[in-house]
Amino acid sequence: MNLNTTGLFDLSRTLAGDYLARFEYPWQALDGIKDLILSLGPALGEDYEERAPQVWAHETAKIAPTAFLGAPCIIGPRTEVRHCAFIRGSALVGAGCVVGNSVELKNVILFDGVQVPHYNYVGDSILGYRSHMGAGSITSNVKSDKTPVAVKNEGWTVETGRKKFGAILGDCVEVGCNSVLNPGTVVGPRTNIYPLSCVRGAVPGDSIYKTGGVIVQKEK
Repeated sequence: MNLNTTGLFDLSRTLAGDYLARFEYPWQALDGIKDLILSLGPALGEDYEERAPQVWAHETAKIAPTAFLGAPCIIGPRTEVRHCAFIRGSALVGAGCVVGNSVELKNVILFDGVQVPHYNYVGDSILGYRSHMGAGSITSNVKSDKTPVAVKNEGWTVETGRKKFGAILGDCVEVGCNSVLNPGTVVGPRTNIYPLSCVRGAVPGDSIYKTGGVIVQKEK
């Protein structure tokens, strides 16, 4: 499977496109998300309001009064942040996204059109254009033994050197309800993950991840 940044995403679908293009692998960009937001925020223009120090939200974004927006973060146009969402900080949320009830975000990039609408935890992760996480699905971003995360891909392993790394979802990925994406999960574009799945390593694009970890290619 192609793990390269340009093979997973349409980089025109995020404010972070130029930044992500610098990196061979997308997880290499995780360390700089905070600094990226701090550099982008002051230059966003008059359509964005700084609602709190280092918290920028587009004028068309709908943000529930019970949502918590931690600094630094950017909330894009036409995005909805629902009741009791918890954005801990270092979150770049694109246009037309849904961040739902009791969802927690931390050190993430959400491309345009991403939906994390119900009880999701997304940490140290990047979700590609129009990817969707079903209710209760989460990213697990730290291994139980606290050792650095490696990405396993078709018989070979890429060492990331990171102790915190959740998941990378390519464009148009669908994650079923109550699934767990274990540390170092990378899912290729247009892939579907069955509900209640426990996913680890690289999952090719245009495939279906079924119960028990069986992977089949979609029919063209």
